[in-house]
Amino acid sequence: MLALASVCGDEALWAGEPATAFRLSSSAFDPGGQIPSRYGCDGADQSPALTWRDVPVGAKSFALIVDDPDAPAGTWVHWVIYDLPAETTALPDAVVKNDSLPDGGKQGINDFLKVGYNGPCPPPGKAHRYFFKLYALDGPTGLKPRATKAQLLRTIDGHVLGQTEMVGSYRR
Repeated sequence: MLALASVCGDEALWAGEPATAFRLSSSAFDPGGQIPSRYGCDGADQSPALTWRDVPVGAKSFALIVDDPDAPAGTWVHWVIYDLPAETTALPDAVVKNDSLPDGGKQGINDFLKVGYNGPCPPPGKAHRYFFKLYALDGPTGLKPRATKAQLLRTIDGHVLGQTEMVGSYRR
């Protein structure tokens, strides 16, 4: 069985399942499961708690992007957060929607043109997939708050030590 070991830019490096693999999880929903409505526009629209483990050696910061590739207009960005310190292994439920966080982390602009997390809000019908992509980086990005997904991805190109993701679905 092959497993995705890490992703750098658009290049995937494939290897056998490592003894310890960088993993992302949530107490709010199971991988591939339904995201509860409180995390979407039908509820409190707050971010779910996330935790990660087995961080790549040498990681000095983390960045997270949450997006919906099933949106009618194309991939829709729900959250951009970066410069989370190396000692961070979790984000709590309902991260405040501020430019900067007390630990030095920064939040970017999502496709709602807002800072922080805005959850699932697909049109009624088919369920959409929401990708929570966490990047372990070799240093802080140097970006100011309010960066876009595109700016973040350009900045971290060549600095990704590992990537993990978790997918949830949401239907209205």
